[in-house]
Amino acid sequence: MTNPLQVLVTGATGRTGALVVQKLQQRPAQFTVRGFVRSGQKASDRFGTTVPLYIGDIAQPDTLSPALAGCDALVILTSAIPQMKAPPKPGQRPEFIYPEGGTPEQVDYHGQLNQIAAAKAAGVKHIVLVGSMGGTNEQHPLNRMANGNILIWKRKAEAYLISSGLDYTIIRAGGLQDQPGGQRELIVGKDDTLLAHPPDGIPTSIPRADVADVVVQALLEPAARNKAFDVISKPEGNPGAVVTTDFGALFEQTTPGL
Repeated sequence: MTNPLQVLVTGATGRTGALVVQKLQQRPAQFTVRGFVRSGQKASDRFGTTVPLYIGDIAQPDTLSPALAGCDALVILTSAIPQMKAPPKPGQRPEFIYPEGGTPEQVDYHGQLNQIAAAKAAGVKHIVLVGSMGGTNEQHPLNRMANGNILIWKRKAEAYLISSGLDYTIIRAGGLQDQPGGQRELIVGKDDTLLAHPPDGIPTSIPRADVADVVVQALLEPAARNKAFDVISKPEGNPGAVVTTDFGALFEQTTPGL
């Protein structure tokens, strides 16, 4: 019997990150999980004492080293988060800013590079990086938000991971939904072709819970190694849809490289 994989999840208190932690906890024979967080109080409120937690900042590489010691895999779920400047006036669009120290360049590029470098130094073998679709389009609304170019910075970090020499799985999710997982057919693609040409005109979205399942399966399935892909889901109950249960077959449809 093999020992469980030791996995560190960064961004563990986020909505998707917390789901990944919970799903890894549900498989104690396969995984032991620890979380990397900025706020100990927020993490304690979410997980209690059920998860070993390391408090630190991805902008401070020294804080990553203890969390990664002895880990087999790293799951990166950190992301810059825009904030609304002020409630918009009637008829006006809301304006957004990124907080000081929290721009996409700082978080989604330099912060991810810090994590990748620290993982490599710690002997981590596999990094699963969760990103977003849209990085091939400079004019994507998320790139224009607060002029942060968030998807472009994410994609640059993905290219760095691919060149790092570590095994990687890059999961670029469609629009995230707070819906139950395990009830839909998942579809994978590349280079935002699903955004440009969604099959049968379906929404280019996916439940967070399904993204979390993809992360967990990517840690287990050899066919997910050294692959980068977009992923969306068919709506629940979509005619002809078959709920995805064979993740090995799903990953066989994906390809290496950015």
